Amino acid sequence: MKKGLIILLVLTLLFTVFATVGNQESIVICCSSEQFRNDALQEQLNEKFPDKNIIVMYMSTGKAAAKVFAEGTNTEIDILVGLETGYMSKITDHLADISGISEIDYVDGLTPEDNGNRWVTWERQAGAIIVNRDILDKYGLEAPTSYEDLLKPEYKGLVAMPDPKSSGTGYFFYKSWVNSMGTEGALAYVDALHGNLKQFTESGSGPIKLLKQGEVAIGLALTFQAVSEQNEGQPLEIIFPEDGSPYSLTGTGLISGRETNEEIVEVYDFIINEFLVYDKENFSPETIYDGQVNKIQNYPENIVYADMKGIQEMTEKERLLEIWKY
Repeated sequence: MKKGLIILLVLTLLFTVFATVGNQESIVICCSSEQFRNDALQEQLNEKFPDKNIIVMYMSTGKAAAKVFAEGTNTEIDILVGLETGYMSKITDHLADISGISEIDYVDGLTPEDNGNRWVTWERQAGAIIVNRDILDKYGLEAPTSYEDLLKPEYKGLVAMPDPKSSGTGYFFYKSWVNSMGTEGALAYVDALHGNLKQFTESGSGPIKLLKQGEVAIGLALTFQAVSEQNEGQPLEIIFPEDGSPYSLTGTGLISGRETNEEIVEVYDFIINEFLVYDKENFSPETIYDGQVNKIQNYPENIVYADMKGIQEMTEKERLLEIWKY
């Protein structure tokens, strides 16, 4: 607890310093995406608004939500980008009503209205069963075609998945099993799968790293990371589970009170209506709106998504992680 308070105080001081650079009022954007995406956002904001002092800062989704939850509308943060929607729902009382700002034609279930008009959907982070063909061939193994196949004894020590307690990717696989098998069925499945796992990785990118290194043959991982490695020449293959591709969602919101500041709203408008389109076309292409264009080479088309009911509910996540024993 003491350590957490110290970290929060340090982060607050850093935000205060950055927010007063050059005695000019800054617009502070807290972004939880990968650094290269944050850099692209900063570059485009600088070009679009050369007279504004705009700061894009990275903070993990959990820490960003904790900061806003603790500080409320007194936080230095003006705009949140890419926070898991479970965390967004936890701080919804500190978010502004953004009705009418979004111009994106979202698919059913992902509209601002579905989010209580407190945030817009930023991205869908989806996963699949990823295999390294070279390693499978080395052991003379066929590729799995389903989650059930992962329990076959010949895959012992050749499977990796992210830990749901530390990874949103790991959690959405876990949640998809709960939705399709029920809580007890999902826990029984994990018990059986555990015997074949080489390890639970701390991060969502962990299984892809192990696949690249040839340490495992099968990983439960993010689709966009697998495609990126395929395009770099890695012998990876994407296999979508029979129940559909599991996923989580992230959102982008405006801190309550900032909706009266025209300059902040102007920046927020650009982020959710223009940069969001660029980000989806070039970085995170899972479908969230009608007519979405994907410029990433070899990305799978017409992906069928799993039933992820409850993925945005923080109380459900806390319940499931409480009974996760690994």
